[in-house]
Amino acid sequence: MADTPITLAWLDWLALFNHYLTLSLLAVGGAITTAPDMHRFLVEQQHWVSEGQFNASIAIAQAAPGPNVLFIALLGFNVGLNAGGLGWALWGLSISMLGIMLPSATLTFFAARWGRANSGRRVVRAFKQGMAPIVIALLVATGYLLAAAHNNAATDWPLWLTTLVATLLVWRTRLHLLWLLGAGAALGAWGII
Repeated sequence: MADTPITLAWLDWLALFNHYLTLSLLAVGGAITTAPDMHRFLVEQQHWVSEGQFNASIAIAQAAPGPNVLFIALLGFNVGLNAGGLGWALWGLSISMLGIMLPSATLTFFAARWGRANSGRRVVRAFKQGMAPIVIALLVATGYLLAAAHNNAATDWPLWLTTLVATLLVWRTRLHLLWLLGAGAALGAWGII
């Protein structure tokens, strides 16, 4: 993807902004839950970023300290970079972040005020309980999308074994997640995964 620059008209930039505007309101459980639709739009439909750029954007943002919404900034940055350089990369970063943050921040502000004022109502409690399965399903869909790139059992078995061991350790022990992240980083640095 990075070898051949893409050409984006102003309507394309508007489409990118509008796509993030709509996804913002669907980001129940965090922006990462909308990654499958971002993949569909950016990689499969528009071909603005490559599969590798998409996965790297998520991996870098998840590994970096700070909010996990940073992968959207990296995706916008990559769209702009593929469209013609650093200036466009900063433009893509800006409109992607504004698109994803504006609606959800506004809705969250007003909904939190209303929810706090009406916290004892049955409808508020039911809404909170009903959202849990939706968030879990969206996270599973995101995990499936990221794992789909690693489906060669002959070469990817160390990655799957590491994932299984980490899952069991999180489930059965009180081991702090930073130890698991450090172990994963060490395994990656040694070329094992």
